[in-house]
Amino acid sequence: MKFLGNVLAVIVGLFIFTILSSLLFFGIIGMIAASSEKEVSVRENSILHLDLNGRILVERTAEDDLDLGAFGNPFGSDMNAGLINLKKAILEAKTNENIKGIYLNTGLIMAGQANLLELREALVDFKESGKFILTYDEAYSEGGYFLASVADEIYLNPMGAIDFNGFSSEGIFFKGLFEKVGIKPEVFRVGEFKSAVEPFILEKMSPENRLQTQYFLNDINNLAVSKIAESRGIPLDSLKKINSEMLVRKAKDAVTYQLATALAYEDEVRAKLREKLGIGEDDEIHTINATDLGSMAKSKNITSSNRIAVIVAEGEIVGGDVDGALSSEKFAKEIRKARKDDNIKAIVLRVNSPGGSIVASDVIWREMTEAKKAKPLIVSMGEVAASGGYYISAPADTIVAQPNTITGSIGIFGLWFNVQDLLNEKLGITTDGVSTGELSDFMNPTRPLTDVERTIIQTSIEEGYETFISRVAEGRGMHPDSVKKVASGRVWTGTQAKERGLVDVLGGLNTAIDIAAAKIDAGDDYRVIYYPKQETWIENLMGSFGDKVQLRILQARLGDNFYLIEKIKKLQNYHGIQVRLPQDIVIK
Repeated sequence: MKFLGNVLAVIVGLFIFTILSSLLFFGIIGMIAASSEKEVSVRENSILHLDLNGRILVERTAEDDLDLGAFGNPFGSDMNAGLINLKKAILEAKTNENIKGIYLNTGLIMAGQANLLELREALVDFKESGKFILTYDEAYSEGGYFLASVADEIYLNPMGAIDFNGFSSEGIFFKGLFEKVGIKPEVFRVGEFKSAVEPFILEKMSPENRLQTQYFLNDINNLAVSKIAESRGIPLDSLKKINSEMLVRKAKDAVTYQLATALAYEDEVRAKLREKLGIGEDDEIHTINATDLGSMAKSKNITSSNRIAVIVAEGEIVGGDVDGALSSEKFAKEIRKARKDDNIKAIVLRVNSPGGSIVASDVIWREMTEAKKAKPLIVSMGEVAASGGYYISAPADTIVAQPNTITGSIGIFGLWFNVQDLLNEKLGITTDGVSTGELSDFMNPTRPLTDVERTIIQTSIEEGYETFISRVAEGRGMHPDSVKKVASGRVWTGTQAKERGLVDVLGGLNTAIDIAAAKIDAGDDYRVIYYPKQETWIENLMGSFGDKVQLRILQARLGDNFYLIEKIKKLQNYHGIQVRLPQDIVIK
């Protein structure tokens, strides 16, 4: 009886603990929510603090996204930061008389080079106000330093480091794994540069893939080095030598080679901020974050009848209506809605996608062609708009890309796996069945493909490629043969794509919006509206809380191997014919 009583006591205790924990959690959420509803103001002599260290730079986040720094971040350091949101805050800081400067932490920001360039350009524009930008971190990644280099003063921890040795891109190859487990991949593709399938059939990069990767990496690195040289006042040839030979190997080297202003600890940097603000050593430094400052920015021309829809299309292209991806049903609906809305005078599609399903891409392409008939249609390419990302961009009146945007990759492939050896030899599993026709079990993965099946699949791939070529030729006003010369799945930077007629203008989202405004003769009288509608931070938090917790547990258990699991997991998106970037390009 005593044992039973102890068990009941434990159960009751756990129940009470669960209830109290839930109340505490939701209580904290409630307090944060309440604080977010208070009226925001900027105190005199303030600084905009942009803490991007460890953040993932995405196109945009919820307008009411909160800085949880005061409460601790329950999801780790890799919370998202929205490019559009940050630019909005920086522009407000430029004109707000109470903001005296920006304190920037960019250290280990995770972002593509094109979005870093766009954010960097916003900071360059801010400096035209005459206000200061000061940056500090314990360590800077290559991308983090590229962004930080725009600052007037750059401080590095005395024991810190700056990663400044050029870019590299490394692929993971699964051929050996598949051979060990008895899986035989079979590939169908058009274009010698369409190397998305290489990780499954090769042990290293093909000569064609190595050529294209080296070509666009050099272009991206040269742009970064030239921008840094200009900002730091370092001769370009000198900085190229520093970069290629990795001459910055210790913290003091960063000062020697002028990449950093000085070595300092954070308390010393805060003392310098107080000097700039003209306040005493014991006085509080008034700061405001991007979310709060952005909320103060007044919408431009809110009553204007000239409205420009900016539709943010980010992620892998998949069919249906899927969260966290560029799903055909969802985005076709958004484009259609903007096309039919008489209040919308022009459409800007902001594309950040490596591609995906050709069927899903074609569904979005169809809506783009219909939208083009109704009103001006501009595409703004972000970090990457390649393969399917280029497919959906092709119908636009004007395509705008950053010089270091990853684009092109006009090619197509199909991938099929034969798991017969895995089942028969490794697992001792056999299969048997009957069919009514010669191809009733078409592409059955438990046996090798027949010659007839291979012919059918390869024909579909070639027809899909010709369709892709025709879509681009029609949209760009080029002859199909001219498109093929720059296609074959080859990847280009924005600069290289412009030289080959695949891009019209180099610039960011603001450039695309300006072009849209000019096409409707709006002058400065226009209002920008973003789609799809963003969830509030609380909706996003509660909707993904369970998934994020599970993700954290998996990352903690697998460590560096987590990336491998993510790569394998993505195979489920490879069903059907694909218009996808040659590989998951990770520039580091």
